[in-house]
Amino acid sequence: MSPATIAVVGARGKTGRAVTDALHRRGASARPIGRAELRDPVSALRGCEAVYLIAPNLHPDEPAFVAGILDAAARAGTSRIVYHSVVSPHAPSMPHHLGKAVSEDLVRRSSLSWTLLQPSCYLQNVVPALSAAPPALRVPYSTTQPFSFVDLLDVAEAAATIVVADGHGGGAHHGATYELGGTERTTIGDLARVAEAILGTPVPAERIDPAAWSAAQRTATGDDRLDDRQVSWLSSMFDYYDRHGLLCGAVPLTALLGRQPTTVEATLRREL
Repeated sequence: MSPATIAVVGARGKTGRAVTDALHRRGASARPIGRAELRDPVSALRGCEAVYLIAPNLHPDEPAFVAGILDAAARAGTSRIVYHSVVSPHAPSMPHHLGKAVSEDLVRRSSLSWTLLQPSCYLQNVVPALSAAPPALRVPYSTTQPFSFVDLLDVAEAAATIVVADGHGGGAHHGATYELGGTERTTIGDLARVAEAILGTPVPAERIDPAAWSAAQRTATGDDRLDDRQVSWLSSMFDYYDRHGLLCGAVPLTALLGRQPTTVEATLRREL
């Protein structure tokens, strides 16, 4: 029997590459779908058994983007969708998260068999700062609030497990919503201390002034420059982090992996 073909929308980003690799390890055939392919989304999705949907980061209208994929998938004859959302999508002070909450509702009300994944913050997000010379973690929010950081490779493995398992006719994940977080409650300061032990060099953890961060983003040039909307959305998210951190459960990820999630230390040791 030929392997199932899974369309990965957003396959060329960090998350998409990890999910694609995990699907290949499970014997599935992953079809990368990016901006070029989405000029004709029905043709791009035709022949795919399922769609793994990752919207572009900070998309200005994620619900409209997701609605377009849902429509194209249905017209292409695709039967299943796994939507890559975010932990705490209903937090009212984070516009970027709220866009995913609206998108989740669209997925739930679609004609497709669906599963929703709500991953927490990736540990990989701090790796560039820890790989710099000298390493440091300087963020525009509290270094002492707790997070449920998660290894992106664990998230990708869980995603592939869901897609491949339901592709074999089980349907066990239809209608499910899974939070995907690590088992440890970890602060930015904790990450710095773990990195210090791995790297053998001091790693400062500092909260920078959010207003200074925003001003720097607005005056940046080149590909790294953010527009006013993106700066506003991220500033709102950082304000939430500053007051609450970001926690979620680890039980769903543990069950999907069939093991404990990779520890913070093991993930950073591998990445660094």
